[in-house]
Amino acid sequence: MTHNAADRLNTPRAWAVDLATCAAAGVVLGALGPFGSFFNDGLAVRIGYWMAVLVISGAVFGAGLRWAWPVARRAAAPLWRWLPVLIVAASVPTAGISRGIAVILWPGIRARVGWIEWYGQALLIGAVYATAYALLRMRTPAEAPTVGGDEPPFPRNPSARLDRDLICLQMEDHYVRVHTARGSRLVLMPLSQAVAGLKGVEGMQTHRSWWVARSAIVGVVEEGRSLRLVLTGGLTAPVSRARVASLRAAGWLQAATACTSSF
Repeated sequence: MTHNAADRLNTPRAWAVDLATCAAAGVVLGALGPFGSFFNDGLAVRIGYWMAVLVISGAVFGAGLRWAWPVARRAAAPLWRWLPVLIVAASVPTAGISRGIAVILWPGIRARVGWIEWYGQALLIGAVYATAYALLRMRTPAEAPTVGGDEPPFPRNPSARLDRDLICLQMEDHYVRVHTARGSRLVLMPLSQAVAGLKGVEGMQTHRSWWVARSAIVGVVEEGRSLRLVLTGGLTAPVSRARVASLRAAGWLQAATACTSSF
């Protein structure tokens, strides 16, 4: 997720669309009455309850997804690794809030439905919402990817421009984001194919999702046992443990450490 994509999802219009969708889904659930709620009250009360629950859930999960996605992108963490954790965590407050509303409306429900069962229901709703949101909103590139066109993504003579401007390549799903001194753009191709097109540009793959130009390195950050390369333009690239030895042997980490200590 780029900063532009994050900003686009944080606009009042984007929030309004998300919460309106949740409210509409609440009307549907109110009419259907899932989890035994059909027998709790009349249609109007059920719809009001489910609209409130889903709008609150949309706000909680929306805030969590908007925070976690860019963090995960910077760490090159795949969706399947962090999304389940977010769903489990965000379902705790939504379960508590929805149960509180339900107890106010139907006091007898406190004895009929235990906390574990209630949390399981909230977890199911949260999983459906977060998964649908991720598939529909988060996998959509912020800008149109380059599939063809007059200007190739990698010139036939890289030394003419890319060795001066290229910072790094970052894999995003089926695309490669080409970061240069003039900005970034998406290219529809595997990372291996993109790297193969950079003959003549000195660089190495630091992670399964990242390739870095050596000239773009300005420092290295150690976070416990993890390493990250600091690049020009404020970017940071992760270094996988499997790549540390090869980078150290090539002198990248020593040079980067020297740059960092000189600041």
